[in-house]
Amino acid sequence: MTDRLAAHFAAMARNNAWANDRLLGACAGLSAAEFAAPRTSFFPSLRATLNHALGADLCGAPSGRDYLGALEGGGHDHDVPREWPDIAMPAALRTAQARVDARLIAFCEKLSGADLDRSVVTDRGAVGRIAERTGAVLAHLFQHQIHHRGQAHAMLRGTKVTPPQLDEFFLDFDRHPSVAAPGFAPVVR
Repeated sequence: MTDRLAAHFAAMARNNAWANDRLLGACAGLSAAEFAAPRTSFFPSLRATLNHALGADLCGAPSGRDYLGALEGGGHDHDVPREWPDIAMPAALRTAQARVDARLIAFCEKLSGADLDRSVVTDRGAVGRIAERTGAVLAHLFQHQIHHRGQAHAMLRGTKVTPPQLDEFFLDFDRHPSVAAPGFAPVVR
């Protein structure tokens, strides 16, 4: 069962990349001003929300939170900027997100079930360094991405750009080809 869960995390990493690419691709239809325009949500704009999703989960933030670096075993990655990202144009943010999503996919595709219980240390800034299970960090990372993509999706509805479909990745109805990557075996009953 744990190997199936590891395969599911790899599929979630591919889903995450697909959804980020679709959402940021849609945002590319906005001007820089529209992307940064004030909107109602947890963060005040599409720009702030999607930069937060990149920064907090995968890029490394001033607080020291760098989930992908922690999962990969090194905390902050030397290629990651130390400051919070503030990428003004959707196309540039799409490129930055794609690079990080590719790292996450590569990490998840190497996982075995036993790896999910491996302890990783996350740096929570002033709170300190906290040991977490790899599986818990991945579950959090994907949930956080989904949470903020949903907010951005709703904000996009208030623009001239139609929000893209983001939830059919796994279903036979509109299954994305990357779901069937090596190691993913859907349970058929």
